Amino acid sequence: MAELSRRALGRSTLHRQLLLTESELSVPDALRHLVGLQGQVPRVPYHALWLRLRGFRPAWLAGPMADRSVVRATLMRTTIHTVLGEDAVWLRPLVDPLMRRTFGGTAWARSLRGVDIEPAMEHARELLEAEPRTRAELTGPLAARFPDADPVALSWAASYLLPVLQPTPRGLWGESGRSALTTYRAWLGDRPPSHPGVDDVVPRYLAAFGPATVRDIQAWSGLTRLAEVVTRLGDRLRRLRGPDGVELVDIPDGPLPDEDVPAPVRMLPEYDNVVLGYADRSRVLADGEYRPGHGGHGGPGGAVGSVMVDGLVRAMWSMRRSPGRVAVEVRPAARLTAAHRDDIEVEARRMAGFLAPREEVSVEITT
Repeated sequence: MAELSRRALGRSTLHRQLLLTESELSVPDALRHLVGLQGQVPRVPYHALWLRLRGFRPAWLAGPMADRSVVRATLMRTTIHTVLGEDAVWLRPLVDPLMRRTFGGTAWARSLRGVDIEPAMEHARELLEAEPRTRAELTGPLAARFPDADPVALSWAASYLLPVLQPTPRGLWGESGRSALTTYRAWLGDRPPSHPGVDDVVPRYLAAFGPATVRDIQAWSGLTRLAEVVTRLGDRLRRLRGPDGVELVDIPDGPLPDEDVPAPVRMLPEYDNVVLGYADRSRVLADGEYRPGHGGHGGPGGAVGSVMVDGLVRAMWSMRRSPGRVAVEVRPAARLTAAHRDDIEVEARRMAGFLAPREEVSVEITT
């Protein structure tokens, strides 16, 4: 059984996440390989693809979103992902128990205890298929039809329990849009799932994130009891030994680059796959030095993120905009060499040129 160091695991992650070298893949092929991109902040998937695909232009993603072949939908970990429509169709039934379990733990669910909400959910489905609506826009019609139930709670229930997604213009580069919802059927038509089920989740994840533990796969997906799936897949997966003797699983032909292959500086967006894809994130976070907060600090446009240096997150970045200029601040969590600081400044300027073209750029790396 091959043994992998933590550094080797990190290089495998960067390679499979298309972060060692820019890829020539198309946007659909990249999204298929990555099983989507985390996308609560609408601009984040554009930034993530800019890092990964050679010559990426925003229209490369905005076009497939406009023609509905790519969608924004709540899937893994009950978070919004930008995924191929064909993948959303087979993933959504798999995460349905997770969606129901997550909603069941909310205050909205507690306010609906003892209420038969199925008629309300069917009505909400009809309303959302007639036209996209925000949760706030659902409350009036739901209150009128079901006066004895909390309409706000019902609207939140619909967003968890029904197969819904966020239609455009939400998520299009340079455009704004309400966080409206519509059903998969209304937006994508009646599409049969193109994959049979949960047995596809494990190899798809490993191709993009592996090698990994069962706990890692469950942390990424939000699904449970995946040890049973790994056992069922048997010889279709290979077993490896990781740091501290932990057992890892992988697809048979998963690439394992040398641990000393160079890893360039990467200015990751908030919520990037590479940080959120594991239960044990030590392969991408500097040992005990830094645990960046990735939730709730994005502000408009996804103006914060983390900085990878030699394959590990060692700093945070933020970007402030004012008329005609942008200022990028980088806050290291550990001492950086002069060469690393120079590389960070170059990459920060390149990032600002993508996120805020034609603006004057300044970069400050704090001590």
